[in-house]
Amino acid sequence: MNRSLDVLKELYKPYRYTFRGKATILETTSGSVVVKPKENDITKVYRYLQSRSFLNYPKLIDYSREDVNVFAYVDDISMPVEQKAQDLILTLASLHQKTAYFKTVSLDNYQEIYESIDSNILYYQQYYNHMFDEIFKVVYQSPSQYLFMRNCSKILASLDFAKKELDEWFELVKKEEKQRVCFIHNNICLDHYLKSDQDYFISWEKSKIDSPVLDLVHFYQKDYFEVEFSSLFKKYQEKFPLLEAEKKLFFILVSLPRKIVKHEQEFQNCKMVRECLDYLFKTESLVRPYYAVEQE
Repeated sequence: MNRSLDVLKELYKPYRYTFRGKATILETTSGSVVVKPKENDITKVYRYLQSRSFLNYPKLIDYSREDVNVFAYVDDISMPVEQKAQDLILTLASLHQKTAYFKTVSLDNYQEIYESIDSNILYYQQYYNHMFDEIFKVVYQSPSQYLFMRNCSKILASLDFAKKELDEWFELVKKEEKQRVCFIHNNICLDHYLKSDQDYFISWEKSKIDSPVLDLVHFYQKDYFEVEFSSLFKKYQEKFPLLEAEKKLFFILVSLPRKIVKHEQEFQNCKMVRECLDYLFKTESLVRPYYAVEQE
C-alpha cells in the first residue's frame, strides 16, 4: 500500500492526510478521498448491491490499482448517538430485506451451527466453574474476585439459558430444508455508519451471504453500552421481521457471556468483571420481554 499511497499523493497533491485505522484520508483543495487496502473485490459487492437497489455505500473512485481502492470521502453529520443508531438499524433492515432469499440446506448445515455454539457454551461453563473453584480457595479475595463470586450464578445462568434455547432451536430447524439468508455487512457498528446526503455503510471488506442474525449480533455486541437496543430491535422487526428460529438464534448468541481474562492490574480486573456483568444485565432486559409474552 505504501507505494500506491505515494503515487496517489503525487496524483491528488493533498495538503493534509490522516490515518484512520486501515484507511488514509487525503484532503485536497478539490475534495477529500479515502484510500484503503484492497482486501476483496469490492466492485462485485457494489454491483450486487446495486442490482438489489441498495445504494447506501460510498462511491468507488478508483479500483484499478493492485493493492488499494480509492473512495469518495463522506462527511459525517454530527448527531445524537441514539438517533444515529435508529437510522443505522433501519438501513440495515433495508439491506437485509432487499437481498434476502431462501437457499436449500441439509441437516449437516444446522448440525454444524449447533455443535459450534454447543462447544462454545461447554467451554465457558468449564472456564467459569474452574474460575469459581480457584477463587473459592482464596482466603482474602480481591475486589474483582469478590465481585465475580457474588455474581457467578448470573454468568452460569446465562449459559444454562443459552444451552436450553440452543436445544430448542435445533428441534425447530433440523427438519427444515431451506434457510433464509441475505447479504450481510458482517462488520456493523456505529463507527461503520455515516450520515450525509444519504445513509452510508462503510468497510464492506467482510461482507458475505449469510444469516441476517449475524449483523444484529455484531452490532449489539459492539455497541450495546452506547445504545438502547430494545427499541432498535423493535424497529428492525417492523421492517424485516426475523423468523422464529432466527430470533431464537439471535437471543442465544447475545446471551453468551464475555470472557473474563485476568490482568496484572486489579483495576483492569474489576473493570472486566463489571463489563461482563453489565453486558449480561443489559442482555437480560432485551431478551426477557419476549419470553414473558410467550408464557402469558
